[in-house]
Amino acid sequence: MVDLGLTDKTVLIAGAGQGIGLASARLFAEAGAVVVGIDNDADRAAATGAVVADVTKRDEVERVVAEIDRVDVLVDIVGMARWGSILDLSDDDWDANFDLVLRHAFYLSQAVGRRMVRQGEGGAMVFVSSVSGLAGAPRHGAYGAAKAGLMSLVRTLAVELAGDAIRVNSVAPGAVRTPRVLAMSSAERLAESAKSIPLGRQAEPEEIAAAVVFLASSQASYITGQTLVADGGATAKFPLSVGPSEARP
Repeated sequence: MVDLGLTDKTVLIAGAGQGIGLASARLFAEAGAVVVGIDNDADRAAATGAVVADVTKRDEVERVVAEIDRVDVLVDIVGMARWGSILDLSDDDWDANFDLVLRHAFYLSQAVGRRMVRQGEGGAMVFVSSVSGLAGAPRHGAYGAAKAGLMSLVRTLAVELAGDAIRVNSVAPGAVRTPRVLAMSSAERLAESAKSIPLGRQAEPEEIAAAVVFLASSQASYITGQTLVADGGATAKFPLSVGPSEARP
């Protein structure tokens, strides 16, 4: 078995109660890490052993970080979207996207980054961004702008913290079959969406979690400031239908 260098490392996961966060918590635990989860939903936290906290509030972030013995890895899965066309978005919609995607990531990275620097043993941070921050899509304006900002924050953190041996990266998923996505999408809509993905399906949360664990592990020891796209080839696909025949000889 490949050694991921995560045995007895303390991994703080924001958004650990379901979906990609819960899948990540399980994979880190399997790799021998000590997992401390955070979730803002009391029922999910109770079911998974996570700490109840709202990471959009600076004081709650700082409380959680202060209460644990150490932090070797930060994983941030938190993110929610308010969809709408740019011409129709309200100020509240815009602010909510930036609070839920970007502002809280600043709080987490600052509190954990300061802690890692004091510990003096390096560390890793992995944020979950989105392909919405890489390409334009209808009704994704505020969410996409916030995710693009998150990827920019990742690059800056990577440069600023490299001298303290702290690596910072992100994973940009495409469509993922999380509980939230499944609850808001019909089977027919999911099937239609899958047709636009070269691999022909949406990702399972465990597949994105595997990318998260890789970037946090010693196997990615020379990778920092990067965004790993995990979208089944969606952003690599040429968007126009014109071109040579796709028929095989």
